[in-house]
Amino acid sequence: MLTPRATDNRAMDAADRRIIDEFCDYLRIEKGLAHQTCVAYRSDLTQFAAFLKAKPLPQGGTLDIRRFLAELNGNGVRERSVARKISAFRHFYRFLLRDQHISADPTMNIEAPKQWKVLPKALAQQQIETLLTAHGSDDERLRLRDRAMIEVLYASGIRVSELVDLRISDLKLDAGYAIVRGKGDKERIVPLGAAAVRAIAAYLQHARGALQGTRALPWLFLDVQRSKLTRYRVRQILAQASGGKFHVTPHMLRHSCASHMVANNADLRTVQSILGHADISTTQVYTHLATDRLHQVFRAKHPRAGAASRASGSRESLKGSR
Repeated sequence: MLTPRATDNRAMDAADRRIIDEFCDYLRIEKGLAHQTCVAYRSDLTQFAAFLKAKPLPQGGTLDIRRFLAELNGNGVRERSVARKISAFRHFYRFLLRDQHISADPTMNIEAPKQWKVLPKALAQQQIETLLTAHGSDDERLRLRDRAMIEVLYASGIRVSELVDLRISDLKLDAGYAIVRGKGDKERIVPLGAAAVRAIAAYLQHARGALQGTRALPWLFLDVQRSKLTRYRVRQILAQASGGKFHVTPHMLRHSCASHMVANNADLRTVQSILGHADISTTQVYTHLATDRLHQVFRAKHPRAGAASRASGSRESLKGSR
């Protein structure tokens, strides 16, 4: 029976472990993939190695992969997770093919499951205001920090991993932007906006020094333990700021930034640049918002958009006058 996450390296053949290590080094150094992606791919391959049992990973064939995927499907694994595992296998076997460890790619005829396009969940403007005006901690230092943190997340649309890694040296407050290191350690410039700049300035002036203490720490957002904030702590802070009235995550603020920009007629290339999407197709998911807005305006303003309802209302008025 396939376990959800078979990740015990001790049960894996030493040769498999070595080739996975080489593959992960290749992903990180030559392909520039994010650390979390490499960790996920390692987990996927370790799970597949456990499924293959005595057969080494390079000898895994198309039939083995299909059986593995069928078992995942039978265990109710989500399509998105299955698609990621297929991606891991494709990268892995192409890596083996490139280095001539195998003579054919067993993933050539493996298709990823069709996935419903999940539209990103954005917060309403009033919910954003709730987060920004939350009283939060009794500690003034933490209130200033949390306000600045939320302003930055919403203004810039950066990922939570990028937020906690943000350094003071990355800030260009006079120019109103920050330099962010994203996936694959690629740098990009993100605008902060006047509100975020003011919040950061207040935090730097009145709070960060006290949180830092005598140690010189590079990170912008610090915890009371005099270390950089963790992603988990950021999620906790947002949950507290919402007061339990609505669900909120750092990624929802990223979606809100992009969604609200598109709703206010920002072009997709600008949004792509701010979010750090490698492919414009990733950003195009936000165009549904612009489409919804067009429909709303059309129904409200076009003289024939509500013709059926108006005609019906006119007939009812005529009946009443007879």
